[in-house]
Amino acid sequence: MNTNLMIYIVRRAIYAFVTLIFIIVIVYFLIHIIAPSPYALAGIYAGSGHHTRAELNSIISKYHLNAPLYEQVLLYIGNILHGNLGYDPVYKIPEIDLIGRFLPRTLELVIPAILFSTLLGIITGAFGASHRRKIQDQGVKGTYLVTWASPPFFVAIVLQLFIAYDLGLLPATGIASSALTPPPDVTGFPLLNGIVAGNLGYTLSVIHHMILPALAIALLSFGVITRLTRSSMLDAMESDYFKLELMKGVERNKAIYGTALRNASIPIVTLLALTFGYAVAGAVVVEDIFDYHGMGWFIVQAIYSTDYIAILGTTIIIAISIILANLIADILYGVIDPRVRVR
Repeated sequence: MNTNLMIYIVRRAIYAFVTLIFIIVIVYFLIHIIAPSPYALAGIYAGSGHHTRAELNSIISKYHLNAPLYEQVLLYIGNILHGNLGYDPVYKIPEIDLIGRFLPRTLELVIPAILFSTLLGIITGAFGASHRRKIQDQGVKGTYLVTWASPPFFVAIVLQLFIAYDLGLLPATGIASSALTPPPDVTGFPLLNGIVAGNLGYTLSVIHHMILPALAIALLSFGVITRLTRSSMLDAMESDYFKLELMKGVERNKAIYGTALRNASIPIVTLLALTFGYAVAGAVVVEDIFDYHGMGWFIVQAIYSTDYIAILGTTIIIAISIILANLIADILYGVIDPRVRVR
Protein backbone atom coordinates (compact mmCIF):
# COMPACT_ATOMS: atom_id res chain seq x y z
CA MET A 1 0.00 0.00 0.00
CA ASN A 2 1.18 3.53 -0.80
CA THR A 3 2.79 5.20 2.25
CA ASN A 4 0.89 8.46 1.79
CA LEU A 5 -2.39 6.57 1.56
CA MET A 6 -1.56 4.58 4.72
CA ILE A 7 -0.74 7.78 6.64
CA TYR A 8 -3.95 9.35 5.37
CA ILE A 9 -6.06 6.36 6.53
CA VAL A 10 -4.41 6.31 9.98
CA ARG A 11 -4.91 10.06 10.37
CA ARG A 12 -8.60 9.82 9.41
CA ALA A 13 -9.07 6.87 11.77
CA ILE A 14 -7.60 8.88 14.64
CA TYR A 15 -9.91 11.81 13.83
CA ALA A 16 -12.88 9.43 13.83
CA PHE A 17 -11.90 7.93 17.19
CA VAL A 18 -11.41 11.36 18.79
CA THR A 19 -14.80 12.46 17.43
CA LEU A 20 -16.41 9.36 18.92
CA ILE A 21 -14.88 10.01 22.36
CA PHE A 22 -16.02 13.63 22.15
CA ILE A 23 -19.60 12.56 21.39
CA ILE A 24 -19.60 10.03 24.24
CA VAL A 25 -18.42 12.73 26.68
CA ILE A 26 -21.15 15.12 25.48
CA VAL A 27 -23.79 12.40 25.87
CA TYR A 28 -22.61 11.69 29.41
CA PHE A 29 -22.72 15.35 30.36
CA LEU A 30 -26.25 15.50 28.97
CA ILE A 31 -27.17 12.74 31.42
CA HIS A 32 -25.87 14.90 34.25
CA ILE A 33 -27.87 17.87 33.03
CA ILE A 34 -31.02 15.70 33.08
CA ALA A 35 -30.11 14.17 36.45
CA PRO A 36 -27.43 16.15 38.32
CA SER A 37 -27.44 14.09 41.55
CA PRO A 38 -26.42 10.43 42.11
CA TYR A 39 -29.95 9.50 43.19
CA ALA A 40 -31.48 11.16 40.14
CA LEU A 41 -29.01 9.26 37.93
CA ALA A 42 -29.84 6.03 39.74
CA GLY A 43 -33.52 6.71 39.04
CA ILE A 44 -32.73 6.92 35.32
CA TYR A 45 -30.84 3.64 35.43
CA ALA A 46 -33.67 2.03 37.39
CA GLY A 47 -36.41 3.18 35.01
CA SER A 48 -39.87 4.57 35.70
CA GLY A 49 -41.78 3.60 38.83
CA HIS A 50 -41.20 3.75 42.57
CA HIS A 51 -37.82 2.56 43.88
CA THR A 52 -36.65 2.19 47.45
CA ARG A 53 -33.63 3.98 48.83
CA ALA A 54 -31.80 0.65 49.09
CA GLU A 55 -32.41 -0.10 45.39
CA LEU A 56 -31.10 3.31 44.39
CA ASN A 57 -28.03 2.91 46.65
CA SER A 58 -27.34 -0.45 45.00
CA ILE A 59 -27.40 1.15 41.54
CA ILE A 60 -25.19 4.04 42.73
CA SER A 61 -22.63 1.57 44.02
CA LYS A 62 -22.82 -0.64 40.91
CA TYR A 63 -22.29 2.21 38.42
CA HIS A 64 -20.02 4.36 40.68
CA LEU A 65 -22.44 7.28 40.42
CA ASN A 66 -21.05 8.93 43.58
CA ALA A 67 -17.50 9.00 42.20
CA PRO A 68 -15.90 12.25 40.92
CA LEU A 69 -17.27 13.30 37.52
CA TYR A 70 -14.04 12.65 35.61
CA GLU A 71 -13.91 9.08 36.99
CA GLN A 72 -17.53 8.50 35.96
CA VAL A 73 -16.75 9.75 32.45
CA LEU A 74 -13.74 7.44 32.14
CA LEU A 75 -15.76 4.47 33.41
CA TYR A 76 -18.59 5.35 31.03
CA ILE A 77 -16.21 5.53 28.05
CA GLY A 78 -14.56 2.26 29.09
CA ASN A 79 -17.92 0.50 29.37
CA ILE A 80 -19.03 1.72 25.95
CA LEU A 81 -15.76 0.72 24.30
CA HIS A 82 -16.31 -2.74 25.78
CA GLY A 83 -19.85 -2.89 24.39
CA ASN A 84 -21.58 -2.23 27.72
CA LEU A 85 -24.37 0.31 27.16
CA GLY A 86 -26.14 -0.42 30.40
CA TYR A 87 -29.11 -2.54 31.43
CA ASP A 88 -32.45 -1.57 29.94
CA PRO A 89 -34.99 -0.98 32.75
CA VAL A 90 -38.00 -1.49 30.46
CA TYR A 91 -37.03 -4.68 28.60
CA LYS A 92 -34.92 -6.05 31.50
CA ILE A 93 -32.03 -7.13 29.26
CA PRO A 94 -28.65 -5.55 28.38
CA GLU A 95 -29.04 -2.55 26.06
CA ILE A 96 -26.53 -3.94 23.57
CA ASP A 97 -28.76 -7.00 23.09
CA LEU A 98 -31.74 -4.79 22.32
CA ILE A 99 -29.78 -2.75 19.82
CA GLY A 100 -28.50 -5.96 18.26
CA ARG A 101 -32.13 -6.94 17.73
CA PHE A 102 -33.34 -3.68 16.14
CA LEU A 103 -30.27 -2.25 14.37
CA PRO A 104 -30.00 -4.97 11.66
CA ARG A 105 -33.60 -4.34 10.65
CA THR A 106 -32.88 -0.65 10.11
CA LEU A 107 -29.67 -1.37 8.18
CA GLU A 108 -31.61 -3.78 5.98
CA LEU A 109 -33.97 -0.89 5.23
CA VAL A 110 -31.47 1.98 5.01
CA ILE A 111 -28.82 0.34 2.80
CA PRO A 112 -31.19 -0.40 -0.14
CA ALA A 113 -32.66 3.10 0.33
CA ILE A 114 -29.21 4.68 0.04
CA LEU A 115 -28.32 2.60 -3.02
CA PHE A 116 -31.59 3.55 -4.70
CA SER A 117 -31.32 7.24 -3.76
CA THR A 118 -27.72 7.33 -5.04
CA LEU A 119 -28.67 5.72 -8.34
CA LEU A 120 -31.73 7.94 -8.70
CA GLY A 121 -29.75 11.06 -7.77
CA ILE A 122 -26.96 10.35 -10.27
CA ILE A 123 -29.42 9.60 -13.09
CA THR A 124 -31.61 12.65 -12.46
CA GLY A 125 -28.60 14.93 -11.86
CA ALA A 126 -26.93 13.82 -15.10
CA PHE A 127 -30.21 14.13 -16.99
CA GLY A 128 -30.76 17.65 -15.66
CA ALA A 129 -27.21 18.72 -16.55
CA SER A 130 -27.47 17.31 -20.07
CA HIS A 131 -30.68 19.36 -20.59
CA ARG A 132 -29.48 22.52 -18.87
CA ARG A 133 -32.01 25.38 -18.75
CA LYS A 134 -34.60 23.32 -20.59
CA ILE A 135 -37.95 22.16 -19.27
CA GLN A 136 -36.46 18.75 -18.36
CA ASP A 137 -33.88 20.46 -16.15
CA GLN A 138 -36.56 22.57 -14.46
CA GLY A 139 -38.59 19.42 -13.82
CA VAL A 140 -35.61 17.71 -12.18
CA LYS A 141 -34.91 20.73 -9.95
CA GLY A 142 -38.55 21.05 -8.98
CA THR A 143 -38.83 17.38 -8.08
CA TYR A 144 -35.77 17.17 -5.86
CA LEU A 145 -36.54 20.50 -4.17
CA VAL A 146 -40.05 19.34 -3.24
CA THR A 147 -38.86 16.01 -1.80
CA TRP A 148 -35.83 17.59 -0.11
CA ALA A 149 -37.97 20.26 1.57
CA SER A 150 -40.71 17.84 2.63
CA PRO A 151 -40.63 16.57 6.25
CA PRO A 152 -40.11 12.80 6.62
CA PHE A 153 -43.54 12.18 8.14
CA PHE A 154 -45.26 13.88 5.17
CA VAL A 155 -43.44 11.81 2.54
CA ALA A 156 -44.09 8.59 4.47
CA ILE A 157 -47.79 9.32 5.04
CA VAL A 158 -48.39 10.33 1.39
CA LEU A 159 -46.80 7.08 0.15
CA GLN A 160 -48.69 5.04 2.73
CA LEU A 161 -52.08 6.61 1.95
CA PHE A 162 -51.75 6.62 -1.84
CA ILE A 163 -49.91 3.37 -2.60
CA ALA A 164 -50.89 1.17 0.35
CA TYR A 165 -54.40 2.29 1.25
CA ASP A 166 -55.83 3.88 -1.94
CA LEU A 167 -54.23 1.59 -4.54
CA GLY A 168 -53.62 -1.40 -2.27
CA LEU A 169 -50.40 -2.24 -4.11
CA LEU A 170 -48.11 -2.74 -1.12
CA PRO A 171 -48.49 -3.45 2.63
CA ALA A 172 -48.94 -0.40 4.85
CA THR A 173 -47.26 -1.61 8.04
CA GLY A 174 -45.00 -4.26 9.54
CA ILE A 175 -41.84 -6.12 8.56
CA ALA A 176 -43.64 -9.15 7.12
CA SER A 177 -47.13 -10.62 7.05
CA SER A 178 -48.38 -11.55 10.51
CA ALA A 179 -49.92 -14.68 8.97
CA LEU A 180 -46.44 -16.09 8.27
CA THR A 181 -44.20 -17.77 10.84
CA PRO A 182 -40.79 -16.04 10.95
CA PRO A 183 -37.80 -18.33 10.27
CA PRO A 184 -35.11 -18.79 12.94
CA ASP A 185 -33.23 -15.56 13.63
CA VAL A 186 -29.81 -16.65 12.43
CA THR A 187 -28.44 -13.38 11.02
CA GLY A 188 -30.53 -10.69 12.73
CA PHE A 189 -31.69 -9.49 9.32
CA PRO A 190 -35.27 -10.59 8.50
CA LEU A 191 -34.63 -10.76 4.74
CA LEU A 192 -31.43 -12.78 5.14
CA ASN A 193 -33.15 -15.05 7.66
CA GLY A 194 -35.79 -15.86 5.04
CA ILE A 195 -33.14 -16.51 2.39
CA VAL A 196 -31.00 -18.68 4.69
CA ALA A 197 -34.05 -20.71 5.74
CA GLY A 198 -35.13 -21.10 2.12
CA ASN A 199 -38.52 -19.65 3.05
CA LEU A 200 -39.56 -17.99 -0.22
CA GLY A 201 -42.95 -16.82 1.05
CA TYR A 202 -41.47 -15.03 4.05
CA THR A 203 -38.64 -13.56 1.96
CA LEU A 204 -41.06 -12.09 -0.59
CA SER A 205 -43.24 -10.75 2.21
CA VAL A 206 -40.28 -8.95 3.77
CA ILE A 207 -39.37 -7.43 0.39
CA HIS A 208 -42.95 -6.23 -0.15
CA HIS A 209 -43.03 -4.64 3.30
CA MET A 210 -39.62 -2.98 2.79
CA ILE A 211 -40.46 -1.18 -0.46
CA LEU A 212 -42.59 1.70 0.86
CA PRO A 213 -40.47 2.70 3.89
CA ALA A 214 -37.26 2.31 1.86
CA LEU A 215 -38.75 4.44 -0.92
CA ALA A 216 -39.75 7.11 1.60
CA ILE A 217 -36.19 7.24 2.99
CA ALA A 218 -34.70 7.31 -0.54
CA LEU A 219 -36.93 10.19 -1.63
CA LEU A 220 -35.86 12.21 1.40
CA SER A 221 -32.16 11.97 0.53
CA PHE A 222 -31.83 11.68 -3.25
CA GLY A 223 -32.21 15.45 -3.81
CA VAL A 224 -28.81 16.34 -2.37
CA ILE A 225 -27.13 13.76 -4.65
CA THR A 226 -29.10 15.10 -7.65
CA ARG A 227 -27.98 18.63 -6.92
CA LEU A 228 -24.31 17.72 -6.47
CA THR A 229 -24.30 15.49 -9.57
CA ARG A 230 -25.88 18.22 -11.68
CA SER A 231 -23.45 20.86 -10.40
CA SER A 232 -20.40 18.61 -10.89
CA MET A 233 -21.60 17.59 -14.34
CA LEU A 234 -21.98 21.23 -15.42
CA ASP A 235 -18.44 21.97 -14.21
CA ALA A 236 -17.13 18.94 -16.11
CA MET A 237 -18.98 19.99 -19.27
CA GLU A 238 -17.25 23.40 -19.13
CA SER A 239 -13.80 21.83 -18.83
CA ASP A 240 -11.20 21.72 -21.59
CA TYR A 241 -11.02 17.91 -21.69
CA PHE A 242 -14.76 17.68 -22.34
CA LYS A 243 -14.61 20.26 -25.13
CA LEU A 244 -11.60 18.43 -26.59
CA GLU A 245 -13.59 15.18 -26.75
CA LEU A 246 -16.37 16.95 -28.63
CA MET A 247 -13.80 18.41 -31.04
CA LYS A 248 -12.46 14.91 -31.66
CA GLY A 249 -15.90 13.90 -32.88
CA VAL A 250 -17.07 11.96 -29.83
CA GLU A 251 -20.86 11.85 -29.70
CA ARG A 252 -22.20 14.43 -27.21
CA ASN A 253 -24.29 11.99 -25.14
CA LYS A 254 -21.34 9.59 -24.96
CA ALA A 255 -19.08 12.38 -23.74
CA ILE A 256 -21.69 13.53 -21.21
CA TYR A 257 -22.61 10.15 -19.73
CA GLY A 258 -19.10 8.77 -20.09
CA THR A 259 -16.28 11.24 -19.43
CA ALA A 260 -18.21 14.03 -17.70
CA LEU A 261 -20.27 11.75 -15.47
CA ARG A 262 -17.24 9.66 -14.49
CA ASN A 263 -15.33 12.75 -13.35
CA ALA A 264 -18.38 14.27 -11.68
CA SER A 265 -19.02 11.13 -9.61
CA ILE A 266 -15.88 11.55 -7.46
CA PRO A 267 -17.41 14.08 -4.99
CA ILE A 268 -20.48 11.86 -4.62
CA VAL A 269 -18.41 9.32 -2.67
CA THR A 270 -17.93 11.86 0.12
CA LEU A 271 -21.61 12.79 -0.01
CA LEU A 272 -22.67 9.17 0.63
CA ALA A 273 -21.73 9.57 4.30
CA LEU A 274 -24.01 12.60 4.54
CA THR A 275 -26.73 10.63 2.76
CA PHE A 276 -26.36 7.88 5.36
CA GLY A 277 -26.96 10.46 8.09
CA TYR A 278 -30.09 11.70 6.29
CA ALA A 279 -31.33 8.12 5.88
CA VAL A 280 -30.81 7.18 9.53
CA ALA A 281 -32.51 10.38 10.72
CA GLY A 282 -35.42 9.81 8.34
CA ALA A 283 -35.75 6.19 9.46
CA VAL A 284 -36.73 7.29 12.98
CA VAL A 285 -39.97 8.85 11.72
CA VAL A 286 -40.56 6.54 8.74
CA GLU A 287 -40.27 3.35 10.78
CA ASP A 288 -42.75 4.62 13.34
CA ILE A 289 -45.30 5.51 10.64
CA PHE A 290 -44.95 2.15 8.88
CA ASP A 291 -44.77 0.29 12.22
CA TYR A 292 -41.49 -1.18 10.99
CA HIS A 293 -39.79 -2.49 14.14
CA GLY A 294 -36.26 -1.27 13.55
CA MET A 295 -33.96 1.11 15.41
CA GLY A 296 -36.08 4.16 14.53
CA TRP A 297 -39.24 2.55 15.89
CA PHE A 298 -37.33 1.48 19.02
CA ILE A 299 -36.13 5.07 19.62
CA VAL A 300 -39.68 6.42 19.37
CA GLN A 301 -40.93 3.77 21.82
CA ALA A 302 -38.06 4.62 24.19
CA ILE A 303 -39.10 8.29 24.12
CA TYR A 304 -42.72 7.37 24.84
CA SER A 305 -41.70 5.23 27.81
CA THR A 306 -38.96 7.65 29.03
CA ASP A 307 -36.39 4.87 28.67
CA TYR A 308 -33.31 7.11 28.97
CA ILE A 309 -30.86 4.21 28.85
CA ALA A 310 -32.25 3.15 25.46
CA ILE A 311 -32.25 6.73 24.16
CA LEU A 312 -28.62 7.24 25.18
CA GLY A 313 -27.52 3.84 23.87
CA THR A 314 -29.18 4.31 20.48
CA THR A 315 -27.78 7.86 20.22
CA ILE A 316 -24.26 6.54 20.67
CA ILE A 317 -24.76 3.65 18.22
CA ILE A 318 -26.16 5.99 15.56
CA ALA A 319 -23.24 8.37 16.14
CA ILE A 320 -20.79 5.47 15.72
CA SER A 321 -22.55 4.40 12.50
CA ILE A 322 -22.37 7.89 11.00
CA ILE A 323 -18.72 8.33 12.05
CA LEU A 324 -17.84 4.98 10.44
CA ALA A 325 -19.72 5.97 7.27
CA ASN A 326 -17.74 9.22 7.12
CA LEU A 327 -14.48 7.35 7.72
CA ILE A 328 -15.20 4.88 4.91
CA ALA A 329 -16.14 7.77 2.59
CA ASP A 330 -12.91 9.62 3.46
CA ILE A 331 -10.83 6.51 2.78
CA LEU A 332 -12.57 5.85 -0.55
CA TYR A 333 -12.13 9.48 -1.54
CA GLY A 334 -8.42 9.23 -0.73
CA VAL A 335 -8.13 6.07 -2.86
CA ILE A 336 -9.99 7.65 -5.79
CA ASP A 337 -8.34 11.09 -5.66
CA PRO A 338 -4.72 11.07 -4.39
CA ARG A 339 -4.74 14.86 -4.03
CA VAL A 340 -6.78 14.71 -0.81
CA ARG A 341 -4.11 12.64 0.96
CA VAL A 342 -1.87 15.68 1.50
CA ARG A 343 -4.62 17.77 3.15
